[in-house]
Amino acid sequence: MSFLFGSRSSKTFKPKKNIPEGSHQYELLKHAEATLGSGNLRMAVMLPEGEDLNEWVAVNTVDFFNQINMLYGTITDFCTEESCPVMSAGPKYEYHWADGTNIKKPIKCSAPKYIDYLMTWVQDQLDDETLFPSKIGVPFPKNFMSVAKTILKRLFRVYAHIYHQHFDPVIQLQEEAHLNTSFKHFIFFIQEFNLVDRRELAPLQELIEKLTSKDR
Repeated sequence: MSFLFGSRSSKTFKPKKNIPEGSHQYELLKHAEATLGSGNLRMAVMLPEGEDLNEWVAVNTVDFFNQINMLYGTITDFCTEESCPVMSAGPKYEYHWADGTNIKKPIKCSAPKYIDYLMTWVQDQLDDETLFPSKIGVPFPKNFMSVAKTILKRLFRVYAHIYHQHFDPVIQLQEEAHLNTSFKHFIFFIQEFNLVDRRELAPLQELIEKLTSKDR
């Protein structure tokens, strides 16, 4: 949640996606923030009683987009065409970009370019009222969960890139605790609802085991 971040993190990579105040989703976000504040992340990610799963996933997906946006915003000076000519997560994992619409065939590009494509694409999905309805009573589309899973799978890649390629600047900027808490929250959430294939998480598997082992 945004309250995890100090004033240093006011620079975001893309504009923050706001949930309209007074809406039911805003109430859900406040509920999530309150339970997160208790420090029990396993409890914080659980579907609140009587709530709609799609809406809960939607609110949290927007929130993870905002968190990653902020985290990546703090290290953009270190993630350049020169330092990161390919989008990777360590030597074994390289990502090529395709969105299925504008770019159908995966292209190899630098990490800053890839992340720009990725965050712009996510933003477009979140702004699409037919996919992420913000008005009460407007139903979620049948393909909502598969879109949300694709968004979360792709957002994971930004975490993976930051951990593998830019962890030193994160430590220098004293953002390590924020990054770990945000990532742990993300992992608990996707585990709770089985939203990202385990194979996709391979680049950070050891870290995931380390961060989650204390809370089993």
